[in-house]
Amino acid sequence: MCGIAMVRLLKPLEHYQMKYGTWQYGYQKLYLLMEKQHNRGQEGAGMATVKLDMPAGREYIWRDRALGNQAINKIFEDNKKIAQKYTADQVNDPHWAKDNLPFAGELYLGHLRYSASGKSGLSDVHPFLRRNNWKSRNLILSGDFSMTNLDEIFAELTKQGQHPRDYSDTFMLLEQIGHTLDNQVQRLYERYGSNNETIESELNIAAILQETAPLWDGGYNICGLLGHGDSFVFRDPWGIRSSFYYIDDEIAVVASERPVIQTALNLETEQIKELQPGQALIIKKDGRILLEQVLAPQKISPCSFERVYSSRGSDRDIYNERKKLGYLLTESILKTVDFDIDHSVFSFIPNTAEVAFYGMFNGIQDYMIEQKVKQITKGKNSLSSEEMATIISHRPRIEKIAIKDIKLRTFIAQDKTRNDLATHVYDITYGSIRAGEDNIVVIDDSIVRGTTLKQSIIKILDRLNPKKIVIVSSAPQVRYPDYYGIDMPRMNEFVAFRATIELLKENKLEHIINDVYKKSKAQEELPKEKLVNYVKEIYAPFTTEQITEKIAKILTPADTKADVKIVYQSLEGLHEACPEHGGDWYFSGNYPTAGGIRMINTAFINYIEGKDKWSL
Repeated sequence: MCGIAMVRLLKPLEHYQMKYGTWQYGYQKLYLLMEKQHNRGQEGAGMATVKLDMPAGREYIWRDRALGNQAINKIFEDNKKIAQKYTADQVNDPHWAKDNLPFAGELYLGHLRYSASGKSGLSDVHPFLRRNNWKSRNLILSGDFSMTNLDEIFAELTKQGQHPRDYSDTFMLLEQIGHTLDNQVQRLYERYGSNNETIESELNIAAILQETAPLWDGGYNICGLLGHGDSFVFRDPWGIRSSFYYIDDEIAVVASERPVIQTALNLETEQIKELQPGQALIIKKDGRILLEQVLAPQKISPCSFERVYSSRGSDRDIYNERKKLGYLLTESILKTVDFDIDHSVFSFIPNTAEVAFYGMFNGIQDYMIEQKVKQITKGKNSLSSEEMATIISHRPRIEKIAIKDIKLRTFIAQDKTRNDLATHVYDITYGSIRAGEDNIVVIDDSIVRGTTLKQSIIKILDRLNPKKIVIVSSAPQVRYPDYYGIDMPRMNEFVAFRATIELLKENKLEHIINDVYKKSKAQEELPKEKLVNYVKEIYAPFTTEQITEKIAKILTPADTKADVKIVYQSLEGLHEACPEHGGDWYFSGNYPTAGGIRMINTAFINYIEGKDKWSL
């Protein structure tokens, strides 16, 4: 899961200087779009600029990339240092700036990196650049994507006679699209000669994507800039990854998330459009806007995990969905604390679960209102004023029990440092509960590995001496890896999977593990379209409640005094809260693409054979 931002200015730089007092209008919007999507990637960042109609002999493409969670600031600070070498009059002159400042242009592309393949390094940071001496053959590519069939793409490239120097999806897509672009430009050159203006006008990006994309299996939101000034964004036909855009007569903007466009341009929700599955938004150099259906929509499966966790909670719909997720857990939570609200304190960990906490709180309140009505109705002729006041004033107890001390997503941290960091992630608020009397109920957005729960959260909550610690997950049990852009690669790292394997062994059902391995191994050489996700059979013998109980035991540290319980969202609750985002493969194993099924097949084989490697 990465973040993309694309800005295309539809007027000359002088227009923005006159109207907004600076030609840097688009450049500043790019910064906002990138900074507001920092949640989508903190391993690195990059940006690229294309300048329109530059004379031969002058640079017209610029790119900068940086590593680390301060990469955005580093890139823009570097640009600031370049500008500080010149006078204010020079920098404020749009003509001079375009000729002399590398980041002054009409097209901008930004990227926030989050590795989904375990690779790290500056060479893996987007945007990627393919240079050529013909402007129209230059290609800058960036995206939020992960392909499940790199072997097929690699084979296609070598079949064409290419010799790829890297085995990564970004590099291979760059070369695949670039090769098709070269061929089309060559055909146009043979027809029109060196009439570059006609070649650039006739260039058909939709046809290039239609020739290359049918081979791709994965979730993607891909942006590209061509050296002469065309640009595009293209979404996968399953709608797995999200893509939003806004266009007026001055500017066209693309981003991975809707609220960042709203914030950057001060827009209403309805003004922003969502790119549909299989659709490409193409902006020609001359400003023409084209919406092309490149690929027919497949089984539409927008990623539900983005709604639960990854995307910004400031989106109008995501905010309401997360509240609904929390609300729907009310009954299960009450049962777990034996309906003892007077001795239960409600909170949330981490901050991304705050919105779900509001929904949970509303659900508890609604239950209490029902109870108040029953009490008042039952005793309406006999209640004193004090008794009535006591009933009416009864409300849930909420506290900020834990405070995050390190900004770290432990489930995407590097393997070698995750365990040590997890121990120090949270601090507790002493005196926030009544020791020995109260239950602690904390809601989390999801439980993936359970590392932070076992090594930090449960330990520090137990220091408060509660009777019971209830960990609530607003998402269902995460049982299967994601192969479309979120780093969840190895089967044995999922606490739900580990718990189920232990249950199988305890119940002398190890033959199921072996049977699934044999079935998975037997279909290893089959075409991916014929594969079946037999890993589902691992979970089949047990109820969700049985697996949940085992997870609680696994995640409870040995010296914990409190009784630890876990409450998960149901799959039905997830779909009720997020009805438009049915991509639930993390929880159900229902992968929308054949490549996803092949990947889970390989992951299980690797687990059984003890191969600690990416199933990619």
